Amino acid sequence: MPCENISAAVLYPGSGRDLRVEDRNIWGPNPTEVQIAVAATGLCGSDLHYYAHGRNGDFMVKQPIVLGHEAAGVITAVGTQVLSGIQVGDRVAIEAGIYCRQCSFCEKGRYNLCKSMKFCSSASVLPHFDGTLRERMNHPAFVVHPLPDGCSFEQASLAEPLSVLLHASRRAELSAGQTVLVFGAGTIGLLACALAKARGASKIVVVDINPTRLEFAKHYGFASETFCLPPPSPPSAAEAASSASSCCSHGRQSRPPPTPQQLSAEQKKQLDDQMRRTKDNVAGILEHFGHRDGFDLVYECTGAEPVIQMSVFAAATGGTVMLIGMGARNVTLPLSSAACREVDILGSFRYCNTYPEALALLASGELENVERLITHRFPLSETKRAFDMMMRGVDDEGNMVLKVMVGSGRAC
Repeated sequence: MPCENISAAVLYPGSGRDLRVEDRNIWGPNPTEVQIAVAATGLCGSDLHYYAHGRNGDFMVKQPIVLGHEAAGVITAVGTQVLSGIQVGDRVAIEAGIYCRQCSFCEKGRYNLCKSMKFCSSASVLPHFDGTLRERMNHPAFVVHPLPDGCSFEQASLAEPLSVLLHASRRAELSAGQTVLVFGAGTIGLLACALAKARGASKIVVVDINPTRLEFAKHYGFASETFCLPPPSPPSAAEAASSASSCCSHGRQSRPPPTPQQLSAEQKKQLDDQMRRTKDNVAGILEHFGHRDGFDLVYECTGAEPVIQMSVFAAATGGTVMLIGMGARNVTLPLSSAACREVDILGSFRYCNTYPEALALLASGELENVERLITHRFPLSETKRAFDMMMRGVDDEGNMVLKVMVGSGRAC
């Protein structure tokens, strides 16, 4: 194929917010690739960090990069060596991670841990790996997934965050009859609620500091009950020391906190008092939900240190805490409470082997009201306005912002 011009939303290095929609060249796909006209891209929190700050934790934007990694579109060209049966005109979802298929993790089927992973819209490698906020893109055929009938492009874009929950829920062994508590009523937390409901959880509740999001969760049936935490207060000196230099959620910490030996007696006492207050607060939450003994499975979707601590206390004896939110690299945890009650604390990173199941779920209608998570839509030409709105958290009319979709309008 000859070189053609396309539009792309490109973030430039700096302190943030320097995003320009500009022309770029695209060639035909390599032999093992397909070319995709991108129809819809969901904006993610990691994209927002790059846009707002010019970095995502330790990963700084050092050259122009196209953001976006939750996407779907239409095949416009197929490489000469693609044998998967994909054809021009097929509707597909784009899995953002390209793994090596040769390392021990890939061979074991845990390719999300591949050390050679290239991930769309990530500044973790140089040159940066461009994302999906463009009219067309070339992508390896082995990480492109056909859409089932009845699955829209926007629904297919939700397959990426839903995959995060599918992978986490496999690790946590989510099953019918369990009681589930979710900390965080953003897109990931609400998808956790939806998946737990589809899997037959006996009770699903959600906790957040945003009453509007909690009202949304209950109104649309994502959770049967909710609890609104008070806004966080400024940290004490000990708490500030414990979480020194922590970056925004999804980010990383630039230096480790002091060890217990480095804390003064007063700081240690303050930390002990803070942990007792956290335990007491959780007791009030559990009392509110009528589950004094805790919940079988707790999804922690905020990455905030106090909430991670709450999650341990909120889990039932023999229960599980699934850590999904990305926050400070080092946190103080009530490990004795977890160990003595055999509470399993599990981590989860991205996903693997989830896309077919995610797309089938989205097409099936089992995830009740999942399309309600998409609250706003913008054309590619207004990507900067979409990010600015996400930064505010509300639109010009004061309405809540959850998942924002950006479409090129060229694939439909």
